[in-house]
Amino acid sequence: MTVLDLFSLKGRTAIVTGGGRGLGAQIAQGFAEAGANVVLCSRKVEACEEVAAELAKLGVQTLALACDVTKSADVANVVSKTIDTFGNIDILVNNSGASWGTPAVEMPYEAWQKVFDVNVNGTFLMSQAVGKKMLAQKSGKIINIASIAGLGGTLPDFMDTIGYNASKGAVITLTKDLAVKWGPYGVNVNAIAPGFFPTKMSNVLIERGQEYLMSATPLKRLGSENDLKGVALFLAAAASDYVTGDVIVVDGGMSSII
Repeated sequence: MTVLDLFSLKGRTAIVTGGGRGLGAQIAQGFAEAGANVVLCSRKVEACEEVAAELAKLGVQTLALACDVTKSADVANVVSKTIDTFGNIDILVNNSGASWGTPAVEMPYEAWQKVFDVNVNGTFLMSQAVGKKMLAQKSGKIINIASIAGLGGTLPDFMDTIGYNASKGAVITLTKDLAVKWGPYGVNVNAIAPGFFPTKMSNVLIERGQEYLMSATPLKRLGSENDLKGVALFLAAAASDYVTGDVIVVDGGMSSII
C-alpha cells in the first residue's frame, strides 16, 4: 500500500453533522476531494444542499438531510437513509455545535442544557447510532470536533463560555472512553481540538479579541479553510488505523504557551 493509498477515501461513505457551513463544510470538502461519498446533515438542510451540490462536482455521490442531533428520530433517519443510499457508513464526523457567552454566575440553566444537549448529547446519540453499524461491520472511524476550550480554562475577558468549555471537555473524555470500548471491534474514535477559525460561531469573538489572539498564537494567524482538511483526512483514512483515543490540537501553537 502506497502513501497515496493510505490517504484515499475512494469507496468510503462519510457522515458530517453540521456540514452546511464552517468547519463541517471544510472537512466535507476534504473528504470529497479524497474520493469519499459524503452525507451532510444539519437543522438547516438548505445549507447542506448547497454544499452537497458543490461537492458532487468532484465526481462523488452526496446526500443532504435535515437533522437535529439532539433528536433520536432525526439521528435514526440519517443513519437509515445513509445505509439505504450507500450500503455502509465508514466515517462519522460529529461537528454540530452550540455556544453561549455569559459569566458563569449568570448562565441560565436552560442555556447550559442547550449547549450540552447539542455538543455532548448530540455527539453521543450520533456515535451510538452509527457505532452500532460500525461495530457490526468491525470497522469505522469516528471523529469528534472538540475545541482547545475543552483543554482548560479561558480568560473571561476574552472567552466567557463556561458551558461551551465544559461541554468540549466532556466530548474529549467521551472520545477517549469510546475508543477504549470500541477499539477491540475495529472502530477508531479520535477528536480534533481546533483553535480559532473564522466561522459564524466564532467571528464576534475573533473580532473582539483579535489583538489577544495574535499575541497568544505562535504562528500569528487564524486557522484557514485548509488547516483542518488534512488532519480530518488523516483520522478518516487508513493512515490512522493505529491511532485511537487521541486528540489532535490544531491551533497554531496557542495551547503550547505556558
